[in-house]
Amino acid sequence: MRTLILAAALAALPFSALADDHGSKAKSWGLKGEEMSRFSAKVVEIKCELTGECADACGAGAYQLGLLTTEGKLIPVNKNGQTSFNGGVDDLLPYCGQTIEVDGLLVGDVAGNDKLDSKLYQVQLIKPEGGEWKKANEHTKAWKKKFPDAGGKGPWFRRDPRVLAQTDANGYMGLGLEEDKKFIKEWYSQ
Repeated sequence: MRTLILAAALAALPFSALADDHGSKAKSWGLKGEEMSRFSAKVVEIKCELTGECADACGAGAYQLGLLTTEGKLIPVNKNGQTSFNGGVDDLLPYCGQTIEVDGLLVGDVAGNDKLDSKLYQVQLIKPEGGEWKKANEHTKAWKKKFPDAGGKGPWFRRDPRVLAQTDANGYMGLGLEEDKKFIKEWYSQ
């Protein structure tokens, strides 16, 4: 049922209306179906928009955020402008409930998909009303503040205590530690 609600919400407006770059300064990532897209929208908590169950302050970062256009199109923001595939929640959260201008990439392939005309958004730049453009790159800074003792080398997700707890309990594939052992033996012990 939630999938149908999400599909209906995302299909409210064809993406071609948002794909007009309107002078976009977004940088290409060379992804399939990528389109430069600059538009204005209200920052919203997606769960709230779809179910009516709304948390204060967009859930204070606990929920996925999106952009609601004036035409009623709900755009999930699944990435910010950093090179790691970091979400955009930390960049959008200060603007919860506000209309902002965003510049970035619509990503996905909807050609031939008549059931769900949807793309994800990678926000690269944010401009609040009356403000200046700023880069969407807050995730790693916010993560370091939240987990100051997660030192070491490598990307943040390899050191994140939440990720480590999940892999310790369920393995890297989420199928259990025994399945991981079998997979590693079959694929890497030749």
